[in-house]
Amino acid sequence: MIPQRNALASYLTMTTYITTPIYYVNALPHIGHAYTTIITDTYSRFRRLCGDDVRFQTGTDEHGEKIAQAAEKEGCSPREYADRISNAFRETWPLLDVAPDHFIRTTNPEHIKVVQALLQQVYERDDIYFAEYSGQYCKGCERFLTDKELIDGKCPDHLTVPDEVSEQNYFFRMSKYQDWLINHIKSNPDYITPERYRNEVLSFLSEPLEDLCISRPCSRLTWGIPLPFDENFVTYVWFDALINYLTGIGWPDGENFDKYWAVAEHVIAKDILKPHAIYWPTMIQAMGLPPYKKLHVHGYWNVDETKMSKSIGNVIRPGELVDEYGADTVRYFLLREMSFGRDASFSTQAIFDRRNADLANDLGNLFSRSLTMLAKYADSIVPELDKASVTEDDRLLVDALEKMVDEYRQCMDNFEFHRALQAVWEIIGMLNRFIVTNAPWELAKDAAQAGRLRTVLYFLADSLRLLALVLRPVMPTAAGRMAAALGVEEQLAKAVLADEGCWGKMQSGTVLNTGEALFPRLDKKTAQPAAPEKPAKAEKKKAKEAAAPTEEQDGLISFDYFGKVELRVAEIVAAEKIAKADKLLKLTVKAPEERTLVAGIAKHYRPEDLVGLKVIIVANLKPAKLMGITSQGMVLAAKEKDADGNERLVLSTVAADIAAGSRVA
Repeated sequence: MIPQRNALASYLTMTTYITTPIYYVNALPHIGHAYTTIITDTYSRFRRLCGDDVRFQTGTDEHGEKIAQAAEKEGCSPREYADRISNAFRETWPLLDVAPDHFIRTTNPEHIKVVQALLQQVYERDDIYFAEYSGQYCKGCERFLTDKELIDGKCPDHLTVPDEVSEQNYFFRMSKYQDWLINHIKSNPDYITPERYRNEVLSFLSEPLEDLCISRPCSRLTWGIPLPFDENFVTYVWFDALINYLTGIGWPDGENFDKYWAVAEHVIAKDILKPHAIYWPTMIQAMGLPPYKKLHVHGYWNVDETKMSKSIGNVIRPGELVDEYGADTVRYFLLREMSFGRDASFSTQAIFDRRNADLANDLGNLFSRSLTMLAKYADSIVPELDKASVTEDDRLLVDALEKMVDEYRQCMDNFEFHRALQAVWEIIGMLNRFIVTNAPWELAKDAAQAGRLRTVLYFLADSLRLLALVLRPVMPTAAGRMAAALGVEEQLAKAVLADEGCWGKMQSGTVLNTGEALFPRLDKKTAQPAAPEKPAKAEKKKAKEAAAPTEEQDGLISFDYFGKVELRVAEIVAAEKIAKADKLLKLTVKAPEERTLVAGIAKHYRPEDLVGLKVIIVANLKPAKLMGITSQGMVLAAKEKDADGNERLVLSTVAADIAAGSRVA
């Protein structure tokens, strides 16, 4: 008899309000916008799966100088331009299976009304004052920059020299709330996540905070919300845009405001950390409102290791990806490939490999072969479990399945989407091995094994049900197709993880449907060979190498030469197999920052045995790409062969506990 436990029963139903930033309409949607929105959509679906009352909001930010300039360049009015780009964002999200509850625009009359009401309120509290200011103004940032923010006299984001501007404007007394903000962040460790961004904000706040210029004179800009107390000025775009989070839930007295504001969570990219972590909390405090609950900050998507840029033509458009790979593949790839908070690199080879290895070979093959065997040996009807034939290995599989669901929940809660999916794929691998080990095709040949065959088939059916359940937030269309084929579409559509996220919920007698393949393999793409070096360049390179002084003599190296090798202690926080590479594992390590290593240790270590181990790595090794994965260092190991020539490999570790990132001296 297999125990049916409910590891999630104590997980309480809550209310969730989750938002994307509202996207500035100076450019069409790209992969960065898609990632932020897919994350937010996935989290909202996960919270609904947990039984929460959820509100998911996105939208567009449409005022400011850059919008007016872009419209003028295209020969149209700012409103016409904003309408077109905003509509492009609105039309992109359904392509990616993104389903917000509300789409807000800062040009909506109700938003303009809320912004003016809040400005008037803060002004009457004497937290807005009029003054003349001279400073360095960046048009790209649409704000004044301090000397400390400049690098070599240039804006670090736009690499341009700011204009010297002197004008009269209105200022928000942001400095008044600096001490409050520091105390709030320190008292609430989860207020800004991941931790590195919390530390970045506290570091910035360690210096005196300047007041924030919140207006632009109409003589320079008219495309904005007029100040309610001075018609000669319009509102600074950030004091306008950030308030969308309140407008969308009916501030000040709407039912949704009372229900959702206290639990507000914002998802942003790291380039807008300062406005969300400093401007917005101080504005909220000046309004007399409680602060939002959490700020989740993610890194950048680079393209083939290079930052996305319109000037070099490497911007990735979500619609094009969906056309080629499908929404489920795009969603899965973005969530699996990026460690939340870190930068990640997009390449067509990487998404192609994930599609064929993870989705076609692993999940798709498991689903197809399981349904085929259920059709062949059980007439596409879920058989009844034969309790007498249950083995100890079966019980271990049940434990692994329920442990996966619990780990999945914790990781999704913590925005560790890649780890949640890694836990799911470990189970997919286990189930594929379960089929091979139990060989239903062999059991079917022996009438005495009929009970065991029914048990194996039931295990497959119920395990697929669990997979369809946990994959719903990540790949809603594919998970829906799985549920329909399993005959549990209605059951899973209204399922709550605490009730359905345990083993044994599949009803015997359920009629199955084979359906089409979940993820057909894509045709092999041929990579273009690198262009050969020009003869003259190659000869120069050889001459330079020949002239370079050697640091090695008679097999010995100098101490200075050895000192160039940076050895550090690294903690392995995640490990997974690499498709089509029997010897390689992909390791995520902290040293102290997170980085990816590819190590040839798969024949000597299981991924699940490595997590938590502290090893020694070469931290300053030039990055190299192996099997499409960029390896940022090398893990050290000792190797020996026994008398029979069998190789043994042992990782280099430390004799006592020491902090990850410690230098090996």
